[in-house]
Amino acid sequence: MFENLTNKLEKIFSKLKEAPSLTEAQVDVGLKDIRTALLEADVALPVVKEFIKNIKSKAIGREIIKSTTPGQMIIKIVNDEIENVLGDKYEEINLKSQPPVSILVVGLQGSGKTTTTAKLAKFIEKNFKKKVLLVSLDTSRPAAQDQLKILADSIKISCLPIVKEQSPVEISKRAINSANLGGYDVIIFDSAGRTQIDLSMMSEIKQIKDVIKPTETILVADSLTGQVAVEVAKEFDSSLSLSSIILTRIDGDGRGGAALSMKFSTGKPIKFIGVGEKIDDIEIFHPERIAKRILGMGDIVSLVEKASKDLDDAKIKKTEDQLKQGIFTLDSYLTQLRQMKKMGGMEGVMSMLPGVTKIKKQMENSSIDESMLKENEAIILSMTKSERENPKMINGSRKKRIARGSGVEVSKINKLIKQFRMMSDMMKKMSDGKKIPSGIMPDEILNQLK
Repeated sequence: MFENLTNKLEKIFSKLKEAPSLTEAQVDVGLKDIRTALLEADVALPVVKEFIKNIKSKAIGREIIKSTTPGQMIIKIVNDEIENVLGDKYEEINLKSQPPVSILVVGLQGSGKTTTTAKLAKFIEKNFKKKVLLVSLDTSRPAAQDQLKILADSIKISCLPIVKEQSPVEISKRAINSANLGGYDVIIFDSAGRTQIDLSMMSEIKQIKDVIKPTETILVADSLTGQVAVEVAKEFDSSLSLSSIILTRIDGDGRGGAALSMKFSTGKPIKFIGVGEKIDDIEIFHPERIAKRILGMGDIVSLVEKASKDLDDAKIKKTEDQLKQGIFTLDSYLTQLRQMKKMGGMEGVMSMLPGVTKIKKQMENSSIDESMLKENEAIILSMTKSERENPKMINGSRKKRIARGSGVEVSKINKLIKQFRMMSDMMKKMSDGKKIPSGIMPDEILNQLK
């Protein structure tokens, strides 16, 4: 989502870093460019004005133009200010109350509210070890209650049975009784959405809130709608006193303005972000980490956390032991491909690496496609166990059979085998303690991937 903004800021910072010293006029030009970049990213004008004002006062106050590294100092100040705009620090979801704790989820139709409700339930169950009950209060949208039930069943989380003709308030009361009887720790209520905010909607949610007394009233907002999402948040907050926000579709191609404007404009913290369509694609919102992503500094901490959560420790250990012995088979390669897919593929990993823009440009120039991972997996799966251990035994007729089985051209099988041999040779050299010639990995391997 922040890619366009990141690209522009990197260009601005590159100019500032090149200068051995900076005049106040140069700082003004840089800030003007930053202002333009933020406005083009759909950040609200009041936010941009306050942002630039704060940076300028700090820059001049620290006598940045006399600093030995003025460009780096400006980046540091911008980073701190972005963190401040995003909310200073991570705020944990409030589950500290006598169980069952009630959480009310609100939002407009189309924001991903129901799916996000299920994602949140899964997250709480997995990370807080709580017994969760899901409840649909949407009696107006056809099949809305069935949708939540299907999602709940898919993640093996309890959902309150549907009783036709009950009002949302009656459902709420029944849910609290069921939760008390069933020993649930948390109840998450998925309220009805509308295509737009209206008086009847707000009146209904207020009645529900009076009954369930939630510790959290969370707005689910679609980040791709930009400043519309900010205005929606303001309206919900004025009527319901929101406690926090979840931004969905943060992985989309929007301009990022909603994320940068939301906390400043509403005073409510963003606690989670939706980063994909899968049920596990929900992340804690860490302002300091997001700030670093925006500035192209990467997010290694989140990458390590994601790796430790998503990757199979036993398989990693087995692969490491094999590599130490100089053993590298196509099964080893397949394991690596699958581990990368778990982490969101090359794009998912790269989005958290420092200098992501340059890496992406290199990949684009090398014509490397994300689909290459899927193709290589299909090719390896079409081989026999013996062929995976010893690709040299694969002859011409077998290549044709493998090509038919994996749905690719024979040339792609030849390319994969050649790439594998190069990687295997390098693994053997490393296991023997030999130094790999510099440049061989990026140039040679990238050429084979084209």
